[in-house]
Amino acid sequence: MTAPTTIFEAIALQKCLKATYNKMVVKLAPHILYTRHDEMFIDAVTVEREGGPPRELKLGTFKLAGLNDVSVLDETFEAMYGLYNENDDKYKGVTLFAVAPESAAA
Repeated sequence: MTAPTTIFEAIALQKCLKATYNKMVVKLAPHILYTRHDEMFIDAVTVEREGGPPRELKLGTFKLAGLNDVSVLDETFEAMYGLYNENDDKYKGVTLFAVAPESAAA
C-alpha cells in the first residue's frame, strides 16, 4: 500500500501525483484523503491518463491500496472547487487531510 505521507505531501503542497492505477499510468491532482469502511481513499482529479489528457476533468475516488508506484511530481495544481466540495457529506468525520478550504485560498 502507498505510504500516506506521500499523499499528505502532495495534498499539502498541491503537487500532482504520478501513479499506476488499474494497470494505467495516471497523473492525479489529489484534493482529499479520507477513510471509508476502515480503508483509505483519495479524491483526485485525473490530469493525465496514459500520457494524454482525459476526455473530461472530473473528481474521481481512488483506493490507496490500488495505487502503485506513487511519486510526487514537481508540478503544482490549483484546487478545483468546481469539481471538489470540501463540505460534501461523504467527508464528514472521516477526513484525514485536505487541500486548504476555498475561503482560505482567497
